[in-house]
Amino acid sequence: MNTADLGLPVAVPSTALFTDQYELTMLQAALRSGTADRRSVFEVFTRRLPEGRRYGVVGGTGRVLDAVENFRFDETILGFLRERGILDGPTLEWLADYRFRGDIWGYPEGEVYFPGSPVMRIEGTFAEAVVLETVILSILNHDSAVAAAASRMSVAAGDRPLMEMGARRTHELAAVAASRAAYVGGFHTTSDLAAGFRYGIPTVGTSAHAFTLLHDTERDAFTAQVDTLGSGTTLLVDTFDVTEAVRAAVEVAGPELGAVRIDSGDLLLIAHRVRQQLDELGATKTRIVVTSDLDEYAIASLAAAPVDAYGVGTQLVTGSGHPTCSMVYKLVARADSEEPGAPLRPVAKKSMGAKTSLGGRKWAARRPDADGVAEAEVIGTGPVPAELADRQLLVPLVSAGRVVAREPLDAARDRHIAARAALPLSATQLSRGEPVLPTEYV
Repeated sequence: MNTADLGLPVAVPSTALFTDQYELTMLQAALRSGTADRRSVFEVFTRRLPEGRRYGVVGGTGRVLDAVENFRFDETILGFLRERGILDGPTLEWLADYRFRGDIWGYPEGEVYFPGSPVMRIEGTFAEAVVLETVILSILNHDSAVAAAASRMSVAAGDRPLMEMGARRTHELAAVAASRAAYVGGFHTTSDLAAGFRYGIPTVGTSAHAFTLLHDTERDAFTAQVDTLGSGTTLLVDTFDVTEAVRAAVEVAGPELGAVRIDSGDLLLIAHRVRQQLDELGATKTRIVVTSDLDEYAIASLAAAPVDAYGVGTQLVTGSGHPTCSMVYKLVARADSEEPGAPLRPVAKKSMGAKTSLGGRKWAARRPDADGVAEAEVIGTGPVPAELADRQLLVPLVSAGRVVAREPLDAARDRHIAARAALPLSATQLSRGEPVLPTEYV
């Protein structure tokens, strides 16, 4: 869900300057050389997964569609480019009428991917496709990194809810995108109200240590919060002495106290002690929430603890050690002329080392084994084998410049759960390993 679904107005600025200058200087040179209108195919992929990761998660597709739709050069932007002397007059005139009129195909949001997977394919003239490189990569690299971290944390948490709480640990705009990507990856709520407003993600939040310190006693703080938010609220109990705080919390709110939150210390030990104390006080239904610098490994270590929910911040919004997916945007095919029917021919970078790429417009499919479990990511440039025809992964996202694949955010979230469940069981191991599926080229 987004604000359009909620009927709420949101100002959408142009995304045209979310680009690197060389994209526009390439455009200018191509216009001069007469090659700008050659039909071209660009693909987004990564050569490898972050070290130790077994699968990637496609995040940010919906934001890419918004960015492409709002990639417009208004007079203010054109004036900036003119004043800086970045582009000549004819190029500025061309940009004034810019609209992406091509096609975009891609893995749907929430799908998993592997090294070489053509996560997104952009088809159009060279001129209209090349300028989208940076904005598409910046969205997919960030959101997919957060979604992958969220997925791993979701696996570690099992059925216990996850709260995204990382807004203060990243750029204010990145925080909103991170909340969205975390929801796709399996988180349930966010503390970021901008994300709740923009995307309809459920929001949560009660109080911090400052609220306790504001009052003369901890009991006074608890009383004020319960009087305002009701006995079902969550009380923060680690400002001073946890045992005393839990006792005061139950005395103030009664046995129907919603939850207590622990934000420091030995979470495993404290959670067990707090659970025992709550039960002895008759608050048997009061939940325990923990929120102290968690990542997927810390969450997994608490699997046997009486914890009911987790709040995650820094490690989530920074991709749990891998803040980018290293996706690239490469020209893989182009026509030999500007004629509308000119055939495409494969092109590819052939540099030394690991930065080579495979030319040609690609399809991708995921081959299952006899039990229906995925066993390989199959990528090809020729005809699709009959047995893989109904297993293809790329879907149309933009057709002739028109977005055709908008969907509720919950659809991407549900898709990810299903895609992850179709992988071999070893995909959910948190230990370092190779990609759970091999990539086969045919």
